[in-house]
Amino acid sequence: MSQEPEIKPTAPETADKPQTSPADKPGKKPVVVYIMILFIAAFLLMALSFFMHQRSNSEVLGELQNSVTTMQEVQREQEKIMELQEELASMQEELTALQEEADQQQSAAQAQQEADAAAMEALTSLYRLQQEYSARHYENCQEIIEEMERSGAPSLLPQDVGSGITPPDERYQELKAAVEDHL
Repeated sequence: MSQEPEIKPTAPETADKPQTSPADKPGKKPVVVYIMILFIAAFLLMALSFFMHQRSNSEVLGELQNSVTTMQEVQREQEKIMELQEELASMQEELTALQEEADQQQSAAQAQQEADAAAMEALTSLYRLQQEYSARHYENCQEIIEEMERSGAPSLLPQDVGSGITPPDERYQELKAAVEDHL
């Protein structure tokens, strides 16, 4: 008995079978869908992160803008303060100058007042001299003349008072000569 060997299919037989891609296989489709869902979820998370980051940046930018505005206001106020300090210093210098001028004027007025008081004293002494001379108290006249000479009163007597009136300094010289003649 002879048996015929059994023939095994060769490559051409396998070529008749339609070839399928791995995506066409029924077990592979859920994996692709799962990967697509993961990519979509990752994209959505990145978009959410981007928008949250934008919002955070907007808030920080707003705060920064407020800080810049505040700093500008502070700088303007500091400039105003510096201007006011310069104006104050200028006013203080002006006040010091005015005080010095007022002191000078007060000193001049005081000196003039003292000079006027000394001139008035000299005129009063001249009046007393005339009264004593009219009363013929020549010794009292001599005392008044000596007192006037010690204080320098004759130089303080006015030298010109107008026309028709004997100036006080001339009247003093006349009275002095007259008293010396009677002593």
